[in-house]
This record gives sequence, C-alpha cells and structure tokens, in this order.
Amino acid sequence: MIGRTRTVFQLLLVVLMIGAFSTVGQAQDVSKQLAGESVLETIKKRGKLRAGVSTFVPWVMRSKSGDMIGFEIDVAKKIAADMEVEIEFVPTAFSGIIAALIAGEFDIIMTGISLVPKRNLTINFSNPYNWGGIGMAANKKITDGWSASDFNKEDVTFTVRRGSNDSIWSVKKIAPLAKIRQFDDDAQAIQDVLNGTAHAFVTAEPKPTNYARDYADQIWQPLGKEKLLRWPSAFAVRKGDPDILNWLNNWITINTERGFIEERHDYWFRTIDWKDQVAAK
Repeated sequence: MIGRTRTVFQLLLVVLMIGAFSTVGQAQDVSKQLAGESVLETIKKRGKLRAGVSTFVPWVMRSKSGDMIGFEIDVAKKIAADMEVEIEFVPTAFSGIIAALIAGEFDIIMTGISLVPKRNLTINFSNPYNWGGIGMAANKKITDGWSASDFNKEDVTFTVRRGSNDSIWSVKKIAPLAKIRQFDDDAQAIQDVLNGTAHAFVTAEPKPTNYARDYADQIWQPLGKEKLLRWPSAFAVRKGDPDILNWLNNWITINTERGFIEERHDYWFRTIDWKDQVAAK
C-alpha cells in the first residue's frame, strides 16, 4: 500500500514538473515575442534611430549650414552612437509631436518635452535627464516699472508657444485675468512683444534671458532671474514598450554619472559660444 502511494505521488510530481516547465517555456516564448516587438529591436534592425524634434532654442536649432544643432541634438547623437545606429531627425511642430509619435512617424520624442500627467495618459516617459525653468520677457516700454501683480489685468496679453502647457500654466499662475495668445514658433511670439501688441512672452529659459540681452533697448525681465516654474524633461515613447524605457533609463543613469549630460547642458544653456552657428531667421 505504501509502495503504491509512493508511486502515485511520484507520478503526480512528474506531471507537476512537466506542467511547470511548459509554463516557463510558454512565458519565455511570450517574453521573446514581446522583446521582438519592441521599438528597440526595430531600431537595431533598421540601423537608424528616428528622433522627433521641434525647434526650440537652445534645445533644437538650425545651423547656417542647414544641420540640426542644440542640446537635444547632441544628446540624440550620443544615444544613437551608443546604440551603434545612425540618427535621423524628424522636425515636427510641437503642438502635434505627441500625435506624430503615436502614429509611428518616429521612435522617440527628443525635444525637451516636460513630464505632464495628462500627456502620460497617452505616452510613456523615461526618467528625467534635464531640468528646465519657465521665465518671462516683457516689452520694456509698455511695462516699465511693473511688478508681477501689474500683469494680472484683463487688458494685458501674454504670448506663448502653442502646446506649451508649462508656459500656459505659468501665465495663469501669476496673471489669471490676462489674455493668452498662442503661436507656432518663438519668433512669432517674441515679435508680438517687440511690436508692442503683446505685453510679455512666457517661455523656457534661457530664451527670456537671451531676448533681454539681444534686445536690451526693447525687452526686459520684470521678475529678474526668478523662475515661474521648474520642470523635468524626459524622453517620450509609445506605450506598451518596457524595453526601450529600460534602455533609455540606464543610458540616463550612466551619462549623468559620467558627466556627459551636465557638460552638454552647460555649453548650450550657460554660454552663447554657439550663437554664431545658428541660422538667421
């Protein structure tokens, strides 16, 4: 009786082991399938990383020779080099860059996009690799001597870049009564202020500081160096792809520790050594 019971137990154990091995095998097959569908594998097979970018000084700019230059361009080139693939930049209007990513027009958004919970409902973000701040540049003639509270009036107009949630939020923070006018690019937004048809342009630093320097007789910074908002920027990818996020997060950790990101940030944000390279608008 004991021998028969032992035999039954051994048979049951064998069946359980076979089932376990089968489950592990199925899990491995699923894992391989998911990995094969990752954009990381697509990039490797294609031999090219397609980066969605939007012109934004000094993140992404056109040089006099027509090439893309800027902080994000240096970061994207380093990522492609570490992937051992080529890099292709896909210029896209910022207002439509998330839709273009979802539509598969490129692999990753690399344009200093900020982490916003609403955006995170439709796309996934990597860990932050850079921190920016929102500042203000105002028309000197029509706002001379104003403090922050003076901008909170119904007859005051701010300009922002279309789709820049951080800029819009910053305006509403200090001047909820003011009007907001949106433009597709920075040149149009600051020109409205230079013309005196808008009072101030709210955008990411170092642009407000640069405008105050470049147009010293027309533009000033009522808030000085004070930031209206500090925000983290990250890479953005389509949902359902942990492999590319894992790779990007590890890349951020390594290149933060080795100083590459800080060195490139200091060059593009704390100097104007690059200014003569930029194409005239």
